Amino acid sequence: MPFSWNSAVITDVGKVRKLNEDSALDRASAGLWVVADGMGGHSAGDLASQLIVNALGKVEPCAGLAEFVERVEDAVMAVNERLFEVANAHNQTSGSTVIVLLARGHHAVALWAGDSRLYRWRDGKLDRLTTDHTQVELYIERGLLDRADAEGHPSGNMVTRAVGVSDDLNLELDMFELADRDRYLLCSDGLDKHVKDAEIERLLGTGDAAAAARELVDLTLARGAVDNVTVCVVEVRAT
Repeated sequence: MPFSWNSAVITDVGKVRKLNEDSALDRASAGLWVVADGMGGHSAGDLASQLIVNALGKVEPCAGLAEFVERVEDAVMAVNERLFEVANAHNQTSGSTVIVLLARGHHAVALWAGDSRLYRWRDGKLDRLTTDHTQVELYIERGLLDRADAEGHPSGNMVTRAVGVSDDLNLELDMFELADRDRYLLCSDGLDKHVKDAEIERLLGTGDAAAAARELVDLTLARGAVDNVTVCVVEVRAT
């Protein structure tokens, strides 16, 4: 392996919610990290996110990235099928967003559905590697809304894609090269509701992975944390 990983996960219920519907997984030894956000307003969102994390925690790692991606996709699809069947049987919905980071060799793959995000911090600069699956993002893509006007839009929390809400789940996928001292941030939307990208850029460069994660969550809590907040910071080091 040309790289090793130093990673840390923190999840917090926040200042308003009584139940933490976020779940996270840190399998640095396998090159696998996950953040899942149970959909608020739906029944058993915490169960949905936990099922995703439990399933991915059992995926057997393998040397090839393509095969590893396939195993992860199969596991998420199986959870989607189970949740959808339960929803139909009980006339209720249980869903979750998900962001997965997989790393092998010189490359990594992101898989996601919903508005949980993946950021990359490289040489002091922050880039968002995922696009939210939300109604607002669709408006922006179709030219119906300027991105500058998207903040605070009433459709901002309307997720258009998630695990468990449809029998036809489409996970989005992207692949990219790793570099020494990269830092990756997986997070639920409880973070970006309170912390701007410029602040994420600054805080991701502080201390080690655990310190950066703590700083991000503490800032969210200091600003009221109206939602659950979960962050996973992964630091890449050349071996």
